[in-house]
Order: sequence, then structure tokens, then C-alpha cells
Amino acid sequence: MTDNSNPRFNRRDFMKATGVAGATAALGGITAATPGREPGAKENEVLVGVSAGQGDIEKKVAQHVPGDAEVVHKNENLRYVAVRFPEQAADVAQKNFIEAVTKKDGIKYAEVNETLEAQYEPSDPDFGDQYAPQQVESDAAWDTTLGDSNVTIAVVDTGAQYDHPDLEANFKSDPGRDFVDSDDDPAPDAPNDEYHGTHVAGCAAAVVDNDTGVAGQGNSSLINGRALDEDGGGSTADIADAVEWAADEGADVINLSLGGGGYTDTMKNAVSYATDNGALVIAAAGNDGQNSVSYPAAYDEVVAVSAVDDSESLASFSNYGSEIELAAPGVDVLSTTTEERGSYEELSGTSMACPVASGVAGLTLAQHDISNSELRTHLKDTATDIGLSEDEQGAGQVNAYNAVTTEPGDGGGDDPDDPDDPDDPDDDETSETVSDSLSSYYDSDCWNWTWEYDSPSSIEVVLDGPSDADFDLYVNEGSGSCPTTSDYDYRSYSPDSQETITIEDPDTSEDLEILVDSYSGSGDYDLTMTETN
Repeated sequence: MTDNSNPRFNRRDFMKATGVAGATAALGGITAATPGREPGAKENEVLVGVSAGQGDIEKKVAQHVPGDAEVVHKNENLRYVAVRFPEQAADVAQKNFIEAVTKKDGIKYAEVNETLEAQYEPSDPDFGDQYAPQQVESDAAWDTTLGDSNVTIAVVDTGAQYDHPDLEANFKSDPGRDFVDSDDDPAPDAPNDEYHGTHVAGCAAAVVDNDTGVAGQGNSSLINGRALDEDGGGSTADIADAVEWAADEGADVINLSLGGGGYTDTMKNAVSYATDNGALVIAAAGNDGQNSVSYPAAYDEVVAVSAVDDSESLASFSNYGSEIELAAPGVDVLSTTTEERGSYEELSGTSMACPVASGVAGLTLAQHDISNSELRTHLKDTATDIGLSEDEQGAGQVNAYNAVTTEPGDGGGDDPDDPDDPDDPDDDETSETVSDSLSSYYDSDCWNWTWEYDSPSSIEVVLDGPSDADFDLYVNEGSGSCPTTSDYDYRSYSPDSQETITIEDPDTSEDLEILVDSYSGSGDYDLTMTETN
């Protein structure tokens, strides 16, 4: 492979290393999504990801499906199909199928279609008045802006009562889609039981200043992807499809007040897709009261939110850990609920903290025209330290007033007009792109990134490769050695060539090492590094 040094990189050099042998050859393709499955959890399904490159993904998988199973669903953009097994002996059959199919050329992964659940804990209804908007200073931010209907927050959850008197004005005229029942109406099927999404929507964007009920964090527009059923459970596939839909609908913020499953490639690919398409994905940390952040909040692409109470102490139920980026009120939060339940009620959970943070994110976008990665950094830069550990609060409790009234990128230095001031916002980010190509599935490139800042807050690695190939991205930090496809610190492994890895507070003791690997196909690619101080 030829050297591809670029004088634009200056001391932020990409340096080409020896190529590493890639994975085995693979085939793949895409088809359209298939509606019409049973609502809720789908415990007897396996999700199979197919590499980009050729053909129909359903046909690719169907040839390996045993006779008692069938392909019941497919997603074109995320390149996976769902295979359903009969209930009898499903566990054994799924295990055997996963083991066998992952050995086939062109099959990127296979995994059980896990069930995720709404992240809430009901509480007594006598708490009284709202406190969440005041605690995060949304009410102070309203002196600057009440929000902007051009900013869209997608609530991926149970169905939401979009005609609620305190939500209707903020829901779009096309309020969403039902991925549980495969139709265009996301309203709850059983409003007495299915109220979680209505409560979450109100936490984020119940109409402000309308002389009715409660106030959310700002008047952003709302859409609802119904991916959880009336029991509060939903399959990985339905949630992933809803995340993809929300991104395609142009959502600026995607709220995931759900969790409980482990790492899955399908959900990882969905949140990566949303991030690549400009959305900020925010998720609940989980309600197990333990040092273990739930997925999807634990994905690198997702902002994980913990819950605090009205005294700004960590909620007893809130998960915590190194993945936490922000905290928000989540105990006895008064918000909208279905009219069948009385229109308003108090609930507790990281499910409530998550949309408070999402609402603040939407309110921030009403004032600042910034990208999703800039918004993520800005929310952390303007958060309030409430005296908890980083594992409990991340950067701090989200603060709407600070986020709205502080210019993004302003590090708070003594003299922001001084070009030599390290806190000058103009010096807070550097981005470089290198271009090269891979010739076939056995080809790969290794690069290293020399750090610009001593202690950067984040580094984002973005791979933009050919649409008819499947290139993957691997990163090592702090080791000084190039990653391989089996030994790496971070991986982005979707069935196409659009990959993103974001590392918060990276280890700068050694250059960052990046591997671009062809799983299948060939073509040109761009590799972009964005380092934020």
C-alpha cells in the first residue's frame, strides 16, 4: 500500500502502517422492511445481520434457515432479518442456528431478539407540584426562548396520547408510527396500562405557557415511535426500526426511556445510523440501582442519563457507572399521562430523567444551530456540578439556562478574544480527513492519530466508504498498537461502510490507532478525525 501523507495534517499526522489481513469474503444485500408481526416481545426470534455487497438479505439468510423456522421481518437500512422459531425447544434451536449461521459467508452477526422494557418505577401520586423544570432551570431559560417547533424530539416508547390537551399543540400533524402493530397510529392500545410514552413525552415537551396542566422543558415538536406494547416491553427489532424511522423523519433528538437488554449489533447499528444522520440519541441509564449502565444507554453513540431527586441526590434506583454523561430529575416527576388515568401523574425512574435531558437538548437547539456532536459536548460543558461522583452525575445535572445562554464552544477562558488563549472557542476543536482505498476483502489499512490537545474531552472517528462494500472500523487507545479484527478497544461493525466511533475522555498516553478493514468489497473511503478539547 502506498503512503498517503497529507501536508494539511501538520503535527496532527495520520501515518500509514502495514495493512492487516481482513476477514473472510462475504456476500450481502438489502430489502425493504416487512410489517405485520405480533405486538411486543418476540422471544423466539433471532436477528441476523447481512454484509453489504450483493443480493437480497432475505434470500441470503433464508437458505440457511431450518425447516421449522421462517424469516418474518427485514430492515433494508440496518441490513438485518428476523428469523422466528417455533416456541417448542426454541432456545436450543436458536442457539444451534446462531452458531451455524455466523460461520456462513456474508453473515455479519446473529443474536437473539432481546426484549427491552420501559425504565420507570411508579410512585405515590401525592408529591404535589412540579420541580423538574425549575431544578434544571428551564424556567430561567424561557426568558430567552420557549423552544422552536422546527426542533423535533422523537419519543421511542409505548404509544403516546398525542391528542392530550397538554401535548397536542407540540405533536406534529403526523404524530408517528406504530412498530408494534405495524400501522401509522402510535396511540396507546390500552390507555389505562399504556401510559409510559405519554408521561415521557410530557417530561420533554408538554406545552409551555398554555394555561393548561404542566410544562415540559420547552416547546419542541414531538413524534412518537410506538415500539413498546401495553405491558411496557418491546423487541430489539421494533425498537431498532423505530430509531431508524425517527432518524429518517429528521429527528434532532431521539429519546430512549427503555433498556434492560445487553449489547446487540442490531441496536448498535440503529443508534449509529441515527447518529450518522444527525440525531442526538439520549437514553435512560436503568433502574437496578447498580454500577452497570443498561443498553442502549451504554453504547458510545448514546448519552446515558442517571436520575436524581428533588434534593439533587442520586435516586436509589438509578444505575451509575463510567458511561453516565448527564444527570436529571427522575423521582416523583409530575407529567402528562393518559386521560383515562387522570391526565397527570407522578412517576419515578431514569425514564423520567432521560426526557428531561432530551427536552433541554431540544430547547438548546432552539437557540443554537449546532450539530449533534456539538450539542452533546455543549450539554456537558454547561451542566451543573451537584456534588456527586462522575460515575453518578457524569458532567453534572443538565442545565437549560446555561445551555441556552452560553455560546457553544466557549470554554469559559479569561479572554475568549485572545487567539493564544487555550479556552478560546476557535481553538476547541480540530478535524482532519484522509482518503484512501481498499482493494478487496483481504485488504485493510492501519493509521495513527497524533493528539492535538493534552486532555481532549472526546475524539470522533468517522469512516465514509463505498455503498456497495462493507468496511469496518476498529480503534485502540493508550496501547500504541494497531487493532485487529479480533483484538480492539472499540469497534463499529455495521453491514455497510458508514461507521462512527466516539470516545469520551480518551487516553492520550499513546497515539490513537485506527484500523479500516474490508469485510467485503472494494473502493475509496474517507477517514475523518474530530478532536474536541
